[in-house]
Amino acid sequence: MFTGFLKNVWYVGLPSSELAINKATARKILNEPVVFYRDSKGKVSAMRDICPHRGIPLSYGRVVNDNLECPYHGWKFDGTGMCTEIPSLCPDQDLNPNKIKVRSYPVHEAQGLIWVFMGDKDFDLTKVPQPPVMQGFPEGKKPNLTYVVNFPCHVDHAVIGLMDPAHGPYVHKSWFWRSEKTMLEKKKLFGPVDFGFQMIRHKPSSNSKAYKLLGGVPTTEITFTLPCVRVEHIQVGERKFYSYTALTPVDEKNTRVTQLAVWDIPWLSLFKPAVDKFGKVFLGQDMDAVTKQQEGLKYDPSLMLIKDADTQAKWYYSLKTEYHNALEEKRPFVNPVKQTELRWRS
Repeated sequence: MFTGFLKNVWYVGLPSSELAINKATARKILNEPVVFYRDSKGKVSAMRDICPHRGIPLSYGRVVNDNLECPYHGWKFDGTGMCTEIPSLCPDQDLNPNKIKVRSYPVHEAQGLIWVFMGDKDFDLTKVPQPPVMQGFPEGKKPNLTYVVNFPCHVDHAVIGLMDPAHGPYVHKSWFWRSEKTMLEKKKLFGPVDFGFQMIRHKPSSNSKAYKLLGGVPTTEITFTLPCVRVEHIQVGERKFYSYTALTPVDEKNTRVTQLAVWDIPWLSLFKPAVDKFGKVFLGQDMDAVTKQQEGLKYDPSLMLIKDADTQAKWYYSLKTEYHNALEEKRPFVNPVKQTELRWRS
């Protein structure tokens, strides 16, 4: 079972709304310092957040003429990481700045998120898991709500915690959700998708009160894809609601969770403050659970995963291990998930 960080995959760097024109923002991803900046035309670039001259983070600098300027000596770097100017050079000095480069990363901006490819240079990007798309929404539509929180745990514990179907009555015990007093047996059909698996579209359980607020007869499907993206798509007639959650490993003890809520249900926008509160409470309850979990994990206990209720967690580890092994062995990825019906109480 592979428990390290997956590389040669796309991770969320930050929401689009957090990177303004002519601004730079620092992030740590897979223990690596990365700086994102947006030029005057709106294009986003990403590179290693360390100046090769004296080591200061480039994110402390500013964007000048669509280049990122080091705050220490004014060296400038374009979006490819190439040095375009060294102000201290005299005209007759023959050092060519263009030969100095900072590691740059491919970036992809879509549907309110900025993704960064963390992996080998010149890797074939067509062979990696692609960021999931929220179907039916125009490219220019902004998310209705955006949340970014830090879970103080390894990404594996964050992923498993968010996909766990049995913790709801205890971690999310609320008047608007459910408690152990309303637990019912659930039976859901799952099947494989590219680099992941999906809970096939179904009607939500009768004790899932929040779904009822959407009106009509909602149906939902939940999809998980590598490296760690969970998308819930709720359909109410022709209307859609998406809960889009992407996890980014910061380091071995921290995971950044980025969640979007996107909908085209006009009347729901009138209750946006209530939906916002629900989202914050829900994520906060999950964060509280994994934070407390770390107290026990300090003692390196043996852990277990049981059949059905924890099968999705087992699939996650299998998918992750298969992707890692396929890259190491230079062979095609083979999805280990088969169509399966799972049963649990929650």
